[in-house]
Amino acid sequence: MPPFFSSEHEARPSAELFARASSPSMYPLDNGHVNVKAVGAIRDILIEAGIDHQSLFEKVKISKQSLIVNEPIPLKLLGRLTVLAADRMQCSHLGLLVGQRTTLASLGYLGMLMRHSEMVGGALHALEAHYGLLNRGAVIEMTIDGPVVLAIYSPYEPDLEGIALHCERSLAALTTVMRSLCGSDWSPDEVLLPQLQPPDPAPYTEFFRAPVRFGQEIAALAFPSRLLSHPIDGASPAVRKLAQERIQRLEAVAPPDATDEVRRRLRTTAIPRQHNKDDVARRMVIHGRTLSRRLKSEGTSFTLIVNEARFARARQLLTDTSLSLTEISGALEFSEQAAFTHAFRRWTGTTPSAWRKDHRPL
Repeated sequence: MPPFFSSEHEARPSAELFARASSPSMYPLDNGHVNVKAVGAIRDILIEAGIDHQSLFEKVKISKQSLIVNEPIPLKLLGRLTVLAADRMQCSHLGLLVGQRTTLASLGYLGMLMRHSEMVGGALHALEAHYGLLNRGAVIEMTIDGPVVLAIYSPYEPDLEGIALHCERSLAALTTVMRSLCGSDWSPDEVLLPQLQPPDPAPYTEFFRAPVRFGQEIAALAFPSRLLSHPIDGASPAVRKLAQERIQRLEAVAPPDATDEVRRRLRTTAIPRQHNKDDVARRMVIHGRTLSRRLKSEGTSFTLIVNEARFARARQLLTDTSLSLTEISGALEFSEQAAFTHAFRRWTGTTPSAWRKDHRPL
């Protein structure tokens, strides 16, 4: 595995190296924004395919300046661009191609921290804890169930345009990062994707080199928990310490607001299935009444955020999976299917089955 830095810099990282690590992904992000690296990857893929990318960028209203000055962009614009580019290229797995271009270096200080973590588990914990520096519209969570780890990618808005491409891009990027840490022959045991199976699944199995299950509730990689204790060759404690310090400074510049923090907490399995405001507030180390006041000042409420999240996920599961209504109501934490149908009718004026029929891709 090639080192992240050449050996003469391992003991004492220079200012030049840290300046180089201040990649576009490491500038503080506003809520719903992501780093611009994926946009650059899409541009390069289009150019390599001989397709005019400028017209697509203009249609989505992403300026050249965004790439030049490394300006974060709204996740919605990235989704729209990915969908348009996939259609122009006639490539249903464009997200997979974009994710493959991720490197540890492209993750800036976070990539540096991961590369110089003592073990793979520490690197993944760093990614989980500091993912907000890369993406303020999703969360990455590691869950351990005995001998198996699930690395889960959970967007705040699971029915966002191009969400299937977002999910496959993120899992492809995580796979590429894992191969940087563990060796190029690394593969997950299984891949879960919340999208309908494409006409040709071969690109997925060829890249992941593992069984790929489509139409799932979540986007996740499964791999053995013993991998967490795998040492990372050439890790430097000095580099790790400096990267941690830089990340802490960046996070202090633009901390998430209460709404973003609640959305992030609701997308993790650490919160009990029956979402409770006090449980979320406790994990935010504030009182429930304080959380209510902060959310009110931001023009929302805990109940409204929960219902929005449920409604968005319901639409995504109805559109992108073949799960039964009973399975979907369980995934959304309704006590029974009738309660889910009643809530969905209140949200949309129609039933889940009728909505699925009208919105399922042809």
